[in-house]
Amino acid sequence: MKPLFDPSLYQFDQPQPSYWEASAGDMTPQGKPLAGTQSCDVAIIGGGYSGLSAALHLARDFNIDVTVLEAGHVGWGASGRNGGFCTMGATKLSLKSQIARFGIQQTRHFYQSQADAVNLVRSIGKDENIDFLAQGDGEFMVAESPAHFADLQQAADIERRLLGLKVDLHSREEFAEIGYDAPHQHGAVCHRPSFALHPLRYALGLAAAAERRGAGIHPHSEVLSWHKQDGMHRLETANGSLIAKQVILTGNGFMPEHLHRGVEGRPLPLQSAIVVTRPMSDSELQDKGWHTENPTFNSKHMFFYYRLLADKRFMLGGRANHLGDPEGAEKTFAGLKQSIAQMWPQFADLEYTHQWRGLVCFTMNFRPSIGRMPEDPSVYFGYGYHGNGVNSATWSGRELARWLAGKPSSKDLLPGHLPAIMQGRPPRFPLAFLRRQYLRAGMGFYRLRDFFDI
Repeated sequence: MKPLFDPSLYQFDQPQPSYWEASAGDMTPQGKPLAGTQSCDVAIIGGGYSGLSAALHLARDFNIDVTVLEAGHVGWGASGRNGGFCTMGATKLSLKSQIARFGIQQTRHFYQSQADAVNLVRSIGKDENIDFLAQGDGEFMVAESPAHFADLQQAADIERRLLGLKVDLHSREEFAEIGYDAPHQHGAVCHRPSFALHPLRYALGLAAAAERRGAGIHPHSEVLSWHKQDGMHRLETANGSLIAKQVILTGNGFMPEHLHRGVEGRPLPLQSAIVVTRPMSDSELQDKGWHTENPTFNSKHMFFYYRLLADKRFMLGGRANHLGDPEGAEKTFAGLKQSIAQMWPQFADLEYTHQWRGLVCFTMNFRPSIGRMPEDPSVYFGYGYHGNGVNSATWSGRELARWLAGKPSSKDLLPGHLPAIMQGRPPRFPLAFLRRQYLRAGMGFYRLRDFFDI
């Protein structure tokens, strides 16, 4: 099965030209490529947050023999190139739809798990001494119009009253004092706990911690084939073989669908692109009216996400085209820079130092997916974080580790303690080879809604 996007997005031997790669400091990728024939109890395909968190918790908390296989360097995929938002979300279902389908208790359970996931990232950073350059103490959602602010007010009331979330509402004038001032902002809501971090430093720190606790980490070890014989899984790479009793399959937007029929045609990769400016001085920021380090996004359907970085650079990200080709990427980068000049005229004169792109993962039911293959209960999976993988994937990895270590005898797809919204596999897309066209149509639909503001 061919990847959905242009081959330039799948060059595992080439690091991204990202700000994160340039600013990782003395943190270097762990491990060596798999060589020869090795064995373990649990093999993990994918060296991002899900796989590394699962490996850390399996090795550290349960003393289970675990090995991670990653096609690129550790953190090569979205875990090393995202915007660094450790925030709550992980689903594109509206709050109203969540409550209608799963009930208030399960919706509350989901958001409590999301808050726990944010705190889990902080605790891993502290416990494993990972300097991921944490910033901020919440996430702002900025209203693009007075009507959007009224919608935020209504949602904030439900989130506080029914879900027990920590939510603060700020008028346009208040947000201009604590956040930023710009023609497009009409107030904001702040959700806690949330913060921002350096995503690649976090991924590299997770890998170092997992390896220190006894996990095997093998970068540049793309799994080329996978078969099962006599109850054991055999994963073949270019230079080695790994034999395991159980397998955790991760990958999110870079999911290797061709390796297992159980995920084929189920993820929907979606391109995201990021641009970063030169650093600004404190006096420049004061003059430009920027006051916050909290990660922020706006209230449109096709939203932008943005933040001030630790060295005072401005970062903005948004959705990219449906092809994934380099020419389209250049147009996307130019569009992002133009949007900055339109939304924040005070930033129009800034130079740009970095630009890059990657893939996030949606699903057909707009829900994250944690589970075990119905066809083979020795294979587990976690993916579909809808652009919110820093905390959600970390939490997913821990829960998968607990599940494997507990060795449940039930034949149910998932243990009952997981939120219902996250349980099981998403449906397969009809005519899955058309997913790129579905994506194009969906993005056009939401752009029209933003144009007419509906």
